[in-house]
Amino acid sequence: MPYLYQSSKPRPSALPGAARATHSSGMGYEELKRECLRKGVLFEDSDFPACNSSLFFSENPPIPFIWKRPGDIVKDPKFILGGATRTDICQGDLGDCWLLAAIASLTLNEKTLARVVPLDQTFGPDYAGIFHFQFWQHNEWLDVVIDDRLPTFKGRLVFLHSADLNEFWSALLEKAYAKLNGSYEALKGGSTIEAMEDFTGGIGEMYDVKAAPDNFYEILEKALKRGSMVGCSIDTSSAAESEARTPFGLIKGHAYSVTGIEEVSYRGRQVQLIRIRNPWGQVEWNGPWSDNSPEWRSVSPSEQRRLSQAAQDDGEFWMKFEDFKVHFDKVEICNLTPDALEDNTAHKWEVTIHQGSWVRGSTAGGCRNFLETFWTNPQIKLHLTEKDDGQDDCTFIAALMQKDRRKLKKLGAEMLTIGYSIYESPGRDGHLDKDFFRYHPSKARSKTYINLREVSDRFKLPPGDYILIPTTFEPHQEADFCLRIFSEKKAITEDLDENVAIDLPEPPHPTPSPEETEEEKQFRALFEQISGKDMEISAEELEYVLNAVLKKTKNIKFKNLSLISCRNIISLMDTSGNGKLEFSEFKVFWEKMKKWISIFLQFDFDKSGSMSSYELRGALKAAGYQLNNYLLQLIVLRYSDEQFQIEFDDFLNCLIRLENASRVFQALSVKNTEFINLNIGEFINLAMNI
Repeated sequence: MPYLYQSSKPRPSALPGAARATHSSGMGYEELKRECLRKGVLFEDSDFPACNSSLFFSENPPIPFIWKRPGDIVKDPKFILGGATRTDICQGDLGDCWLLAAIASLTLNEKTLARVVPLDQTFGPDYAGIFHFQFWQHNEWLDVVIDDRLPTFKGRLVFLHSADLNEFWSALLEKAYAKLNGSYEALKGGSTIEAMEDFTGGIGEMYDVKAAPDNFYEILEKALKRGSMVGCSIDTSSAAESEARTPFGLIKGHAYSVTGIEEVSYRGRQVQLIRIRNPWGQVEWNGPWSDNSPEWRSVSPSEQRRLSQAAQDDGEFWMKFEDFKVHFDKVEICNLTPDALEDNTAHKWEVTIHQGSWVRGSTAGGCRNFLETFWTNPQIKLHLTEKDDGQDDCTFIAALMQKDRRKLKKLGAEMLTIGYSIYESPGRDGHLDKDFFRYHPSKARSKTYINLREVSDRFKLPPGDYILIPTTFEPHQEADFCLRIFSEKKAITEDLDENVAIDLPEPPHPTPSPEETEEEKQFRALFEQISGKDMEISAEELEYVLNAVLKKTKNIKFKNLSLISCRNIISLMDTSGNGKLEFSEFKVFWEKMKKWISIFLQFDFDKSGSMSSYELRGALKAAGYQLNNYLLQLIVLRYSDEQFQIEFDDFLNCLIRLENASRVFQALSVKNTEFINLNIGEFINLAMNI
């Protein structure tokens, strides 16, 4: 399907309290539940039915699954038993351990958990077979309702389940997330940070500890002060190493949480420590600064109380930051948005969010390797005005997310390879052209182009104006995207999409007869031959003349001008209102068309006789039309072929339609002041769709 352009103008962050109901009935959770209770029936979700299509899209279930409600599986089902904990999350026969690790981290943050998993749900007296969960998706909180029919085999849950067989919150959460993404199969394979973002609305960063920046301690310290979710893990070299214990009591391939980072006074010097938690609730680090290590004997009791240090087998332990960097390999940070933090949380991020699209033929330009089309990508200006506290630079995180690719798996969509580049602004307004990128290197860029849902990196740049270009690696690849900027201080962003403006020159005056060229003399003779005694040309006669002449014009590809196009030309040029063109009117049009032919040839860079649709923005601007991405997309969809090429007759039709629309708009706005409420861009949009 074609991706309709979405304006990438900044939008405010969405608040979870305003979560949008998503059920096709238009009703929210409470309304649907009341309806079921009134009718005395259990809810059955027609949007995510209990059938194979909700399980798999590429295969049939390997075993005969039976959908059952919790009350049909156990005698006394509970939503949550004794609080939501790590032991509530046991993996079933689905490759979504990335999701389970994120749910495990979710249980460590009561506020975040209570938003994703509303805790007032029960199997009690008002039970109606309906439950709901809230997820963040692309700057919007969604309330997802499900029925509680779950896939089973031999009376046991097939997928995610709790260690306590009577507890069902985690299995229902997995079902709601599967519905959000289209099916259970859509959850196969992923990154923990992806689900952490969907649970918080936060922005993810991944660090290779062995190659971490020099200020890594400071990054983690700031993240924890802001209430960010931080996880860490140790790589495995083979499947056999998964969950293997090292001699130091650490578990390979296991998701840990970082819960604190502090400096402690030890023997007259400051030592950097980091606190780690094993969600298992046991099995701890046994090296320096572990619970019973001798280092704590040299730390004052007051310092130990400040650090909440206690020798308990609770899965939580301190270790020296240098040892942490030696033993751990990966760190994932989910930086929370202001709405995900407590009101009194210090050091909140400033957040700006843009929505946009890469559309084939107009805004899907690919990376800098493809210079001819790279400049057509969406362009976003970033104003960095305030330095970090005590620093000379401005810190920000740029995160580019491709939208809905997991949901579109069943249609054959894969994760695209995405990334972005950042350029220093040249100080002028408007969409930057090809020559700018030809002669100016990028100031910064994402570390890599990769086929993940989101690419994010942290930057420190001097105050100033920058241009961020989000792209797919290859051109012509379509997707919607969400770009988020998290900045330490206030940053201002604006879309560099063009404002719609028309700057048409005065109609050219015909060349005086004595100076007619040989071509014009031949053209007059042809005009007189076709027009007859009245010396006026009708639409039918104009069609014959233009097709005869243009087919002989060198260096342009031309199919055929239709009768409707010729009527539009007459409408544009007919000053007498008789529905025909006199020679003087036709001469004015011919001068105009010669200019259009010249522009067409100028932007036919490969001299193929047709023009790339990616050059349309520049060609139309040369003709006096400054259009935004949305209008360019509409024109490309209408006038370009499957190879994103535009032949001259299509270019001519486009210009005639644009000029007619702009002249009608000008006439109406002069005569009717109320008409000015509709801007020129909106009017052209209407005109181009007629």
